[in-house]
Amino acid sequence: MADLKMNLAGIKSPNPFWLASAPPTNSGYQVQRAFEAGWGGAVWKTLGDPILNVSSRFAAVHFNSQRVAGFNNIELITDRPLEENLKEIYETKKLYPDHAIVVSIMVEPKQEKWHEIVKRVEDIGVDGLELNFGCPHGMAERGMGSASGQVPELLEKQTYWVKEVAQTPVIVKLTPNITDIKAIAEAAAQGGADAISLINTINSLIGVDLDTWNTIPHVGGKGAHGGYCGPAVKPIALNMVAECARDERVGIPISGIGGISNWKDATEFMLMGATGVQVCTAVMHHGFSIVEDMIDGLSNYLDRKGITSVTDIIGKSVPNYSDWGNLDLNYKVVARINKDVCINCNKCYIACEDTSHQCIEMLESSGGDKYLEVREEDCVGCNLCSIVCPEEGAISMVELENEHKSMTWNERQAVIGTLGK
Repeated sequence: MADLKMNLAGIKSPNPFWLASAPPTNSGYQVQRAFEAGWGGAVWKTLGDPILNVSSRFAAVHFNSQRVAGFNNIELITDRPLEENLKEIYETKKLYPDHAIVVSIMVEPKQEKWHEIVKRVEDIGVDGLELNFGCPHGMAERGMGSASGQVPELLEKQTYWVKEVAQTPVIVKLTPNITDIKAIAEAAAQGGADAISLINTINSLIGVDLDTWNTIPHVGGKGAHGGYCGPAVKPIALNMVAECARDERVGIPISGIGGISNWKDATEFMLMGATGVQVCTAVMHHGFSIVEDMIDGLSNYLDRKGITSVTDIIGKSVPNYSDWGNLDLNYKVVARINKDVCINCNKCYIACEDTSHQCIEMLESSGGDKYLEVREEDCVGCNLCSIVCPEEGAISMVELENEHKSMTWNERQAVIGTLGK
């Protein structure tokens, strides 16, 4: 069995699966039950001041038959007293010394405030700190959370203040509500962060009730933007993790967050540069026990690959992720339809005819059987037909032998630039 132990900037845990700072990590009772279920670590729900919240707090997007394809919250940091949280963190760490307990913290952007909270939390014995610069609502209106996290200079300065007194590794949690995630990741590194975690939630409004015209959710008839997470945000999060991982100016470990629901999602984040992952929405939907399948799935995957340690897959796909200008313009794939598998639903034909390149023909055999066939010379390899096809194996995207030498946009422009010289 492969070794699943993880070490994120000096914070060790028995496996790479942590609970993210959120409702599932709001108390010692919850975190202890999570550790019993198999979670390797937990980031305690954000401690700070003042303790205020509203009701109601959550909403979700259900897409076709999938419940909770996306999840929205307007909940703020913990609504439990600091002393109560510190007591339970201490007790939990004593009971589970081999599990990682990281505490999320957020205070006003003042040096003395950061120094005070860091010392109080570290005094009880924790494995690390996570600075919450990502929360997009409520706290941001008071200059905290993403209000600080969206300004690289503020994020760097506050990270530096924490590092002035911190004795444990410091993780900076990044907001995705910014044009370039690398700018704030680099600021975190400049401030002395030992690691970054991303992404926090995305500004969002789930919907509007068509009967009452209230927003969803609403608080006594008033709504406000919340933070969006869950499976729908995974592609956004995965890209941001990859962008940070391939940026040499960031250069610190990454804890991946965003729509991770199973071991495959987690493995993708690790291949794209995350040392470990944090999970929230999937746990809120299905409970702590999902970690059992995550551990089994990752372990079996590594065994099938002949990989002895999970650390050996970290960042292995990063070299394959680049800028558009480095893609081979002469590489070509085309769609091929397997007539023996095709169920003649015509979804691919309609998609290609109405919204793509009109290269699927509807034909009839000598026996009168109708079938679909791709005109490969006109197919651009967009993948749309295979995406909309409901029958596994009916459409394959096939790589063609390259008739021309590989040439990227950047190489093309370089050649053009030499002409006439």
